[in-house]
Amino acid sequence: MIRHSHGDGFVMSRTVPGFRRQPGNQDVYPPWRFCHNCGTALFQRPALEHLFSMASYLYRLGHFCFRRRRWVLALWVGLLIATGALAAGLDGKTNDEFTMPGTESQEASDLLEARFASESGSSTQVVFAVKDGALDDPAQAEIINSTIAAMGEVEGVTMAIPPAITGAISEDGRVGLGFVQYPEAAMEVADATSDAVAEAAESARSQGLQVEFGGDVVPGQETEPPSSEAIGLIVAVIVLLVSFGSVLAMGLPIVTALLGLGIGMSGIAILSAYVDLSSTAPTLAVMIGLAVGIDYALFVVTRHRQNMATGLSVEESAARANATAGGAVVFAGLTVVIAIASLAVIGIPFLTVMGLAAAATVLVAVAVAITLLPALLGFVGTNIDRFSVPGIKNQTGGADESATLGARWAEKVTRRPAISLAGGLLVMALLAIPVLSMRMGFPDAGSESPASTQRKAYDLVSDAFGPGFNSTLLLTVDLKDAEDPEAALATIAERVEGVPHVLDVADPRLNDAEDLALLSITPDGGPAAPETEDLVHDLRGEVRTELEEATGTELLVAGTTAATIDISDKTAAALVPFMALVIGLTVVLLMAVFRSLVVPIKAAIAILVSIGSSFGVIVSVFNWGWGAELVGLDQTIPIVSFLPMMMFAILFGLSMDYEVFILSRIHEEYHRTKNAKRSVLVGLATSARVITAAALIMISVFAAFALGDSPIIKMFGIGLATAVFLDATVVRMVIVPAVMTLFGDKAWTLPGWLDKILPNLDVEGAGLVEELEAKDRAADLAKSGDTAEPSLAD
Repeated sequence: MIRHSHGDGFVMSRTVPGFRRQPGNQDVYPPWRFCHNCGTALFQRPALEHLFSMASYLYRLGHFCFRRRRWVLALWVGLLIATGALAAGLDGKTNDEFTMPGTESQEASDLLEARFASESGSSTQVVFAVKDGALDDPAQAEIINSTIAAMGEVEGVTMAIPPAITGAISEDGRVGLGFVQYPEAAMEVADATSDAVAEAAESARSQGLQVEFGGDVVPGQETEPPSSEAIGLIVAVIVLLVSFGSVLAMGLPIVTALLGLGIGMSGIAILSAYVDLSSTAPTLAVMIGLAVGIDYALFVVTRHRQNMATGLSVEESAARANATAGGAVVFAGLTVVIAIASLAVIGIPFLTVMGLAAAATVLVAVAVAITLLPALLGFVGTNIDRFSVPGIKNQTGGADESATLGARWAEKVTRRPAISLAGGLLVMALLAIPVLSMRMGFPDAGSESPASTQRKAYDLVSDAFGPGFNSTLLLTVDLKDAEDPEAALATIAERVEGVPHVLDVADPRLNDAEDLALLSITPDGGPAAPETEDLVHDLRGEVRTELEEATGTELLVAGTTAATIDISDKTAAALVPFMALVIGLTVVLLMAVFRSLVVPIKAAIAILVSIGSSFGVIVSVFNWGWGAELVGLDQTIPIVSFLPMMMFAILFGLSMDYEVFILSRIHEEYHRTKNAKRSVLVGLATSARVITAAALIMISVFAAFALGDSPIIKMFGIGLATAVFLDATVVRMVIVPAVMTLFGDKAWTLPGWLDKILPNLDVEGAGLVEELEAKDRAADLAKSGDTAEPSLAD
């Protein structure tokens, strides 16, 4: 009963008579009562909280999906078929041509498109090479000219220029450069056009000439075979078999992850038909979607089996697993989505789209875990442990955890927390040292697979003409206000030739109106060389100021190399504000979840530690070359400029997964016993096994992608695998329990003013579980002859 102020004091309210019973023996009890005297509706506080809590919704959703499992399964399968069919019909394609609003290279590109259309399209670099003889031999020259002529006749090609006209022939006469020009941007060049250009080269190859392609459009570019996903799946199956000891239990996370991934990838394919999407985006989405899809299902299935081990019915067990572990899944998934979606504030379109594509696959994985998984648990029923694996004992279904390796490890860490913390931080600090020498940039064709045509073209050009021929800069000269355009161009060319690291300046090319000129500048270094970046900054600094004042022109530095440098500069400038935004969000969310000041600050520091150490490993492999040959690299390359930001956004959410799972166990035990040290021991012992399994799955999926051809995907694979490994071992198993033990009871305190303004986010449904358990106890009392008032259950 509750009391209600009614002028003359408190009046006891009465209960609404009757409540209905639904299948599954779940009582639906109204969360309101009425005053005896005035009839005012009075809300019960506990019931009202659960009515609007995420756990309550997930609990009811679990029951609904369990009972309507056939409809739920049909809906998801139908969605998979529909999105797959639509994606196949639209036939979208990816594009690695980036736009960078607000950068100088983009401004120059827009200027060329408006006033120099013939130079604003895209091109293919055609590299001809012979082992013996020279390209100007009559027989070889005839083959080259006929090949270029055939390329020029392809529909969609503006013009094709042979090496004899470009003048780009090596001193020994064995390598020459031709060009194929297209009127539109690279992403708009039709596949049929690109394929026809590639086919035109086959005749020359059959007659002994080597023909390779580079540039904006690479005809005949081979796609990477889908082997990485298979490797990650195989390891995930093994880990799940060892964790569950049951083939049927293992299959549930695999099936749900693959179905969610199929829908996510179909959605990305549909998106690529309407927006610019880099070739890295789908692979990154597969990597993240597969890992979180399996892990999220792992958490829910593990909790379901633990619930069943306590004697709950299959339906009630599935619903409670959805309300508890499912709540953690929703929280972790949404943090990933929010963090990656925050990339939109940076203002880099290709990075925003890449992030949203990855976020969409995570959203699908979350939706599958909280709807399809309860339905599949309904189909499986009590057979969840069928088809057990010989020799593997199930330890995730409610078995005693006191004698596990996790319990013994927790005892050692909490016995000497200061030493454990110092040791963990020392390991992470040593791994992070290489970050101090991180060299960021953009991998060029020289970092591609040696078997690819663009890598062969890059190597031929670099060996024959020098690395600068692969990093040509374009200097646009606006002549509208120049008094003597011809003299101005001569002054500019002479001054630019004297700038350090400039190898050559070609004769200017003028537009039809002769008010805009384009000068090609050949540096002495490759696209990713530090001296090339210095040259771009020098041309945009004092050199430009001096020339604009002297000639009355306006100068802009453009070209692919300049654009990649702009990307690096813009992402580097946005990294610190972005990290501050994400960390601030982390602190606020965790304060609301755990009602603690120490926990969120510790979590923010832990994320920075994990990121710093994983970046250190990436630098040692890609910048320093340590173990580079093990991942298929034959030279050092710069760290792709947007990788730190993307990795930070992704790992923010992934680390929240483990943070919530472990600390909710510790918090639950502390709430029950008020013993800080024991709560750490119990929390770590009961969650260590499933955290280890989840981490192994993520590590295997991420690491498998390091075996692919793309250097950018290699970086993401190694970086994410390393970060998850360090986060799940050193951070979660050493640093976190050590810090929580050192702070003791103070770890679970929150200033009163903060406690009043922060919402109470019961992520794992502790309040709901407590009320459901109270209802179970009341039902037991009722069976024994006592009476008990029912409470909210559905």
